[in-house]
Amino acid sequence: MVFDGEQLGCRVQAHRAGWPGREAEQQDLLAAIGIEEDQERVAAKAAAEAKPKVSRTDRFAQGLAALARFVERERHPRVPRPHKEPLDTVEAGPGGEEQVMVLHFALGTWLNNQKARRAKLTPGQLAQLAEHEVAWA
Repeated sequence: MVFDGEQLGCRVQAHRAGWPGREAEQQDLLAAIGIEEDQERVAAKAAAEAKPKVSRTDRFAQGLAALARFVERERHPRVPRPHKEPLDTVEAGPGGEEQVMVLHFALGTWLNNQKARRAKLTPGQLAQLAEHEVAWA
């Protein structure tokens, strides 16, 4: 439903997901008109915000590791665009202990993006790609 050019359903969902960030007075006003906290959305939002950001350097290193694994197994660097390479990563668990997680790295997409942006890659990055027999590097 649209009111004054605004999608009301989207607005209500945003209020329900952003409940913890609202002041008590705002929460009371929303509750008075029947809008309450959506605990699943709040939890999903908190989990997304808690996820650490990966730097470009780290992302490039992940891509190289995935490429090295692919080339070792397949004996060539021609990665199909939809291919996802499983990589083991170490992350901090809920209690602070380290746990090994499997990341399905979108290697085909990453390699296509590197090719499209090759003018912005450093000579060192191009050399690293060339070490894995990437023709355009």
